[in-house]
Amino acid sequence: MLNPAPRGRFAPSPTGPLHFGSLVAAVGSYLDARARGGEWLVRIEDVDTPRVVPGAADDILRTLEACGMAWDGSVVHQSTRGDAYHAALQELRRQAMLYPCACSRREIADSAVAGIEGYVYPGTCRSGLAHSREARAWRVRTEGAVIAFDDAIQGRVEHDLEKDVGDFVLYRADAVYTYQLAVVVDDAEQGITHVTRGSDLLDSTPRQIHLQNLLGVRTPVYAHLPVAVNAQGQKLSKQTLAKPVYREHIVSSLMLALRFLGQQPPGELEGEGVDAIWEWATQNWRLDRVPRVRAQVFVPAGTEGRK
Repeated sequence: MLNPAPRGRFAPSPTGPLHFGSLVAAVGSYLDARARGGEWLVRIEDVDTPRVVPGAADDILRTLEACGMAWDGSVVHQSTRGDAYHAALQELRRQAMLYPCACSRREIADSAVAGIEGYVYPGTCRSGLAHSREARAWRVRTEGAVIAFDDAIQGRVEHDLEKDVGDFVLYRADAVYTYQLAVVVDDAEQGITHVTRGSDLLDSTPRQIHLQNLLGVRTPVYAHLPVAVNAQGQKLSKQTLAKPVYREHIVSSLMLALRFLGQQPPGELEGEGVDAIWEWATQNWRLDRVPRVRAQVFVPAGTEGRK
């Protein structure tokens, strides 16, 4: 099979405005696609509808436009993709890799051990539901699934899913398809070849590769960028009161993002505008300059040394 044309994507969750941490992921994914001569898509990951903030998706798109990041094709919204996710569940069910689970979070916490992200599901319902219990969620089997891959930035990653995560949920008790399922289905359907995103999602990748293997779809090349954290080591987010990327400060924000990613833009670019920044950045993008760390402190310009 011929290698497909490079295609990357940026897939923000509309839980608030674009902040610096999200901008870093957008810039990294955009440059990694464009420097390869590839396409760059935008997908709104609003599958977790209870977390969606009204108007946030449009605000994010307007900020990307102000940054000069033109995407290819139409913007896909996960909230419209339920039929595709249902079809994937049915395929896993056909393979006998999906089963109903009646366990509550409290029950799992009472009988499970801690894993890489939360509690490891102990397999309580794997052999069938106990008498008179009703399904709350649907889980995928992980027996024998040892997943290893080489991340282009973070290096070798290997998880024994049954031991490190356990059988994980694909359809929640509140009738929501999970991120792990949705992202695999969407990346496959959109022909994504390169996934460049924040390292907060690095530990999710083996689960996604497991689903890719089961569904018979291609595994993209992964590159996980360092996550921007504050001085207390907290990831920049709405919860940690990260400030939005202000459109009147786009040029300085892009320069900060490039430096955060280990690129070395000349200072005079700041006076030449957005187009000049992208021309330089696309021609000079070097993935091997990106710091090979999971997290990196970001100190906003003008706050250095403040107590």
